[in-house]
Amino acid sequence: MNNGFYKNRRLKSLLFFVVCLSVSTIPHIFHFKYFLSFTFAISFLIACYGLYVISKNLDRNVSSTKNYKKISDDNLPTLDILVAARDEENVIERLVERLFNLDYPTNKLNIYIIDDGSSDKTPLILERLSREFDKLKIISRSANAGGGKSGALNYALKFTYGEWILILDADAQLKKGTLRRLFSFVYEGSWSAVQLRKSVINVSKNFLTSCQSMEMAMDAIFQYGRLSVAGVSELRGNGQLINKKVLLKCGSFNEDTVTDDLDLSLRLLLTKAKIGILWDPPVMEEAVENISALFSQRQRWAEGGLQRFFDYGEQLLSKKIELIQKFDLTFFFILQYALPIISMIDLILSIALAESPSYLPISITAFTLSGIAVWYGSSCKSEGPILQNLNLMMMLVSLLYLSHWFVVIPWVTIKMSIFPKKILWKKTLHTGV
Repeated sequence: MNNGFYKNRRLKSLLFFVVCLSVSTIPHIFHFKYFLSFTFAISFLIACYGLYVISKNLDRNVSSTKNYKKISDDNLPTLDILVAARDEENVIERLVERLFNLDYPTNKLNIYIIDDGSSDKTPLILERLSREFDKLKIISRSANAGGGKSGALNYALKFTYGEWILILDADAQLKKGTLRRLFSFVYEGSWSAVQLRKSVINVSKNFLTSCQSMEMAMDAIFQYGRLSVAGVSELRGNGQLINKKVLLKCGSFNEDTVTDDLDLSLRLLLTKAKIGILWDPPVMEEAVENISALFSQRQRWAEGGLQRFFDYGEQLLSKKIELIQKFDLTFFFILQYALPIISMIDLILSIALAESPSYLPISITAFTLSGIAVWYGSSCKSEGPILQNLNLMMMLVSLLYLSHWFVVIPWVTIKMSIFPKKILWKKTLHTGV
């Protein structure tokens, strides 16, 4: 991608911020007579669609995959598991041992670990493991090879020959029978890609990890509902299964974005490839354990989330996708990216002018929908780590935690609008819980 494209992103970021700034400011300047009624009407529409999306989860039988239709070994496809690992000495041995313990025909399972320029003991551990596991394939890249995780995955694709690709992070943990149940789900739904529900393995470590587990449950509720209503769903990086032919047709992994999974999700949507969401069994992973790591991770997610809309916005408005999909994407784009900026500026102006926040009803509605999804997602029966009992206090705490997005999104948008940007992939530290 050339510098002109980066400049285009900056211009689009600036335009987006200016629009949000204008929307926030106008009510405080002109004091429209019926503006409050307008915000209540918008809030009502948001509540209706949000509750409709959440309600689609009532149709989901969370235990359905326990009685999955077994597929014979002959009918299972060849599968390549790819793990891009940089400085993963704390978790890589556990991962490899568990991958080779998965219930899947050995002649149809290939495991590739990409040592992406590690500077710790990861290469030494992998060398030892390759002697212990004959079928373990180690692919090495130099530290300055470029492209981040996307570059590592694209490089590894050259060596693969399976029909399907399963992308895992180095801290991933799968149940022994996950792969068979996963392909039973694939065949039943004729999916081109499937995202395993993500759950937090270190849920009881501290306040932050507990909140992240509830946030992941909320995300899964929205993802399943959006898929059921509009056919829109997203990959989440870890635990994503993709048909290799479909992946190559989409152009593989984008090395010019910081969130390859979100970028690929939109490209799959534009090519009408279906992404399924499998509730159980989940892929388990570590949540970050401190504020600094959380904000670093969330800034990357926010930047990648905005990048994809700026990159593919024109195509998303074209006839390539259906009207309900356009509505869904617009709805969640506004709630996820526009509303945090509008609400923060609105709050600052309200304090400065000693006025009531103009968009408070919409913000309250968005938080209420999030709270309902958190409660429902945390209360659903599911495999994987058990979440904390979600009483009223924990519900309020989780909503307070989610408010960090109202800081992250405005900050990232300002940075993207003003500062020259080079693509930087910041690694999340895994401790090996």
